[in-house]
Amino acid sequence: MTGSSATDQHNISNGQKLTPCDKNGTINSPTEPISKWREAAPQILAVAAKNLLLIGFGCTLGFSTILIPELQKPEPEIFVTLEELTWISSMNLILVPVGCLGSGFISQYLGRRKTMMLANGPFVAAWLLYHYAYNSTMLFCALALTGLTGGLLEAPVLTYVAEITQPHLRGMLAATSTTAVIFGVFIQLFAGSLTNWRTVALINMALPAFCFISLLMIPESPHWLIGKGRFDEAVKSLRWLRGWVSESHVNDEYNGLCESIRRPLANGELDAGDSKWKPYANRSFYVPFFLVCWGFFVGNFGGMAALQTFAVFIFSELKAPIDEYTATVLLGAAELIGTLSCVMLIHFTGKRKLSIFSTLGTSACYLIAAIYKSMLDHGTIENTEHAWLPTYALIVSAFLCHVGIRLLPWILIGEVFAPSVRSGASGASSSFAYVCTFLVNKVFLYMVNGITLAGTFWFYAVVGLVGSLVIYFILPETEGRTLREIEDHFCGIRNLNERPEKPALPGKQRWAATNPIPVTDDIESKL
Repeated sequence: MTGSSATDQHNISNGQKLTPCDKNGTINSPTEPISKWREAAPQILAVAAKNLLLIGFGCTLGFSTILIPELQKPEPEIFVTLEELTWISSMNLILVPVGCLGSGFISQYLGRRKTMMLANGPFVAAWLLYHYAYNSTMLFCALALTGLTGGLLEAPVLTYVAEITQPHLRGMLAATSTTAVIFGVFIQLFAGSLTNWRTVALINMALPAFCFISLLMIPESPHWLIGKGRFDEAVKSLRWLRGWVSESHVNDEYNGLCESIRRPLANGELDAGDSKWKPYANRSFYVPFFLVCWGFFVGNFGGMAALQTFAVFIFSELKAPIDEYTATVLLGAAELIGTLSCVMLIHFTGKRKLSIFSTLGTSACYLIAAIYKSMLDHGTIENTEHAWLPTYALIVSAFLCHVGIRLLPWILIGEVFAPSVRSGASGASSSFAYVCTFLVNKVFLYMVNGITLAGTFWFYAVVGLVGSLVIYFILPETEGRTLREIEDHFCGIRNLNERPEKPALPGKQRWAATNPIPVTDDIESKL
């Protein structure tokens, strides 16, 4: 870098005031304009490499769906009890929050990219354990590895996208994370319909290897590099991420990043003591926290979590007119299409309308399945002539659920919390999501044994109906609003529902102006 000294750069971390010119010499304007496609391409590639890791995590979530039916056969390869079966469906999920506890520290010490690379090793070990498993203990070890590793990758994947992307690309690229996880689930459902689960586990080993190689080719987060005092590497990273440009093209952004890291120290925002817990007693925390957690509760206890895990069993119980494995593949495809539809529709419909429509539609689908199964159990229907009705109702429910309520809380996490509580609230609400998924899967078979499958569907339908009513009253429309406007709403200063609509065209530029740099909130240390 021109015009910078080691002493000046060290002063940034000590909170001393330095002008942009002090840090990086004279700010030069770019000599050549860079096309938008060239500027966006490296950011898309970097996010795609990160998404390979999430696809691998999705594979671990979907693998239980093809493993459980094999263990339920009269003569399974591995004998398990009902209690062990319930743990196989849920054990990895409850361990994700445990993995999150060390995720932030490891990510902060090693860096985002290295931590993501590190996560591929346990995934490979888990697939080997699955492939050679001959008892339930080996299955539990594999599940523990995938759960803990899933928690390990939470911090780096949450922060990496925010720190490497430009504001106008950040929302769209961040939304691909959930799509990657659902795609991983779909891969397992499709592969399980074609071959044995041990073979699927062996094939899955290729993905972590490919992901590791891909991560080697992308740069570390410039935000993290600056925080570690590795300024030359930060500039090289920015040059790569902004279209393989010269240093003069990234001067302004580099200086802005340095300022954003220095400012909390200079302003004394990192106070010690009990004062750091005071924001968690404010309305700006507990109102949006309830909203996000309610979204996670409805998205899981509304039936989708159990349907995804026990799809083969459910379609078999409903006497589906098509092969249960084929129906499960269609279910996975519906989830994937629903996720992609959400990414495309949310900017036009907004979150509020899409979420209410999604929750009501999912509830209606479970109501249809509940009525049919009740009539079948009571002998009102003596044949399976109409078995297509609940089968396709559940497939449609998978689509509707992933169009809105299943993704809504993950999207809201990044925008409804005030900066002072964003890291802690994000970590706590994410953990709540995995606990909900764990509980739904853990109790599903017990619910079926206690209140029948029809009764379980009735429960899911009621949760969806009540959930949609609560969302109607507590969810404001946040799409197209600035982070400051959303914060004012939850603080009780201004109601978003009473504010006029924003003009559509210049919104992107206006958002970029008000959100030039990712909030320095150190989210990984709280997960």
